[in-house]
Amino acid sequence: MTSQSSAQPLAGITVVDLSQIYNGPYATFLMAAAGARVIKIEPPGGEPLRRRGVVGGAALPFAMLNGCKESVALDLKSEAGRGALKRLVRDADVIVENFSPGTMERLGVGAETLRALNPRLIYASSSGFGRDGPYKSYPAMDLTVQAMAGIMETTGFSDRPPVKAGPALCDFFAGIHLYGAIATALYERERTGVARRLEVSMQDAVYPSLSSSLGMHWGNTGNAEAPPPRTGNRHGGLAESPYNVYPASDGYIAIICVGDIHWANLARAMGRPELITDERFASLKKRVEAMDEVDAIVSGWTSRLPKLESFETLMANKVPCAPVRTLDEVINDPNMHARGALQWQDHPELGRIVVMHSPLRYEGVDQLPLRPSRALGQDTEEVLSALNVESTA
Repeated sequence: MTSQSSAQPLAGITVVDLSQIYNGPYATFLMAAAGARVIKIEPPGGEPLRRRGVVGGAALPFAMLNGCKESVALDLKSEAGRGALKRLVRDADVIVENFSPGTMERLGVGAETLRALNPRLIYASSSGFGRDGPYKSYPAMDLTVQAMAGIMETTGFSDRPPVKAGPALCDFFAGIHLYGAIATALYERERTGVARRLEVSMQDAVYPSLSSSLGMHWGNTGNAEAPPPRTGNRHGGLAESPYNVYPASDGYIAIICVGDIHWANLARAMGRPELITDERFASLKKRVEAMDEVDAIVSGWTSRLPKLESFETLMANKVPCAPVRTLDEVINDPNMHARGALQWQDHPELGRIVVMHSPLRYEGVDQLPLRPSRALGQDTEEVLSALNVESTA
């Protein structure tokens, strides 16, 4: 058996992080949580997510995504700020930015300029629609990408207007893909010495999540009576039944029966074993065709019970389900806290808060302690003086 190293997987990697809001900062947080040194560069007034802190509670996302990073304030519109950035990238492995395409070039610190200073530098960027397509100049906020990418069209109920998904899916899908691309590029550089420029488009990253809706659309091409794209809480492809969120006496519970065995287990749990042999529901195809009737039967049972009681009954009968939980219940989730995925933190600016750790786990390596996010520019002097660069913002 080979021995395993207890060092963090990305120990020794230095990342210069120019990214902002959610997309890039989540990718660089994952790198910091894996042991990389991440130097976060912000303009003198702070990046937009930090500035949102003037709205009650809006400072929490910044603290969640920027722990374990150093904070350096630089004015990239000044010669001194650009000079300091150039000095930083000489010793860096990766630079990450998610500005609008062309912004870095207009500042005079584009990919070609920085990679000429350091041929081993991996230049990673992310944008809404890519840097070379006809949409490259389109505004790229999570909301606008959800609208353009089909997320809103497939979210909500068929008889109501489209709605955005509650979570910032496009930002975080892109951030995860950006992390994967950087890790892949680092691996290639180790093997070949080649350092790539890479990019991730938010639109590209979120498209695969439409798979169920795309399957329904493809299967109904040319059908004038095709079901609408918005299916509410039902399966996105209307290919499962029961599959819905059902009322409880004190909230809601989500239930899904993937196969016949689940349907049989659900029927027994509800005290309706006769449904197992009922010809109307004898196969998945028939249950999908009778979806409204199936949902009415299930709702009739769940609505009489508290959500936790029906959850426990269904779990005992091996029926996939979950209570619909409030954000406060999720913040205090015992499973995530037991695993260290969520941790309480005494933040110097925000007080006692809950922050997440990286979802990525590496056998034989302890989770890196989560350091609170830093005050704007807190590390500027220390970081730049180590490089013999005069502190500037």
